[in-house]
Amino acid sequence: MQTPGKMKWLWLVIGAVVMLALPQLVTSSFAIDIFIRILLFSFIGVAWNLMGGYAKQLSLGHAAYFGLGAYTSTIMQVNYGISPWIGMVAGGVVAMLASLPIGWLCFRLRGPYFTIATIATAQVLMLIFLKFRDFAWGAEGTTIPNLGSAPLMMQFEEKSSYYYVVLGLLAVGLWITHRIEKSWMGYYLVAIGEDEDAAEAVGVNAPKIKRDIYMISAFLTALAGTFYTQYIYFIDPATAFSFNVSIEAALVSIVGGIGTLWGPVIGTVLLETTSALLQSWLGSSVGGIQLTVYSLILMAVILWRPTGLIGFATDVYHRTLRRKPARA
Repeated sequence: MQTPGKMKWLWLVIGAVVMLALPQLVTSSFAIDIFIRILLFSFIGVAWNLMGGYAKQLSLGHAAYFGLGAYTSTIMQVNYGISPWIGMVAGGVVAMLASLPIGWLCFRLRGPYFTIATIATAQVLMLIFLKFRDFAWGAEGTTIPNLGSAPLMMQFEEKSSYYYVVLGLLAVGLWITHRIEKSWMGYYLVAIGEDEDAAEAVGVNAPKIKRDIYMISAFLTALAGTFYTQYIYFIDPATAFSFNVSIEAALVSIVGGIGTLWGPVIGTVLLETTSALLQSWLGSSVGGIQLTVYSLILMAVILWRPTGLIGFATDVYHRTLRRKPARA
């Protein structure tokens, strides 16, 4: 009889094999694009979940770090010819450094005031980049020079190559989250999320823990910004610092299950698949209907399953086990 631990590894290996083989089995460019979006927003959700899920610090300003990562790598590539692979890491470092003063200001607030402050920081950064016409191309933005097949510059002719890049990013994000979840930092984050004052009373250095996890979350989010810019070959402030990025990062985590390893992935699969189907069926009129469907899904989860889809699946699993008759 296989132990739960072995079964978990077995399912993980099967899932990895399926994900690696998927672009070879599916030839539709539209389908590959959907898979890339699912992986990308899963990764952004995983990055947000470190801060908003485990520590329950509801940030709606992660677009700030998405945009900083995108602009750092793009400026380095367009102006200085530096590879986006290097620019991606540089953008992550810039986002980490930016999270220090932003966190220092925002963490003085709690609850909805903290959330509003994070929104404001992303909007301020967008306005700043709108004014930087000479340095960051202003409101018009710029296109990324198309070099054809140039893997060292993160440019590929086949969409499947972008799929594997973002799949690697998601794997890294999940691995980091797993390591944090099983470490002392993970336990401290949960304690802070449940009751910050009580956690500090028993010796948890809440400001330091929140600062550190915010830096990690910002770094990962910036990597996503670089990838997205390279994928669409265009950048402007409205795209890089889009409020939709912050909203969707939080939304997929809440729907899937905040404070869980796979919650953001499950939430993204549901929401992005729904969005793609609506877009396929309704075409250009999808915008308002998509938001309506998202709202209905979110309300349903909050009202009936506050623990998200992961919580629902866990409940079903345990009920199934309890119903199984004991073997003689």
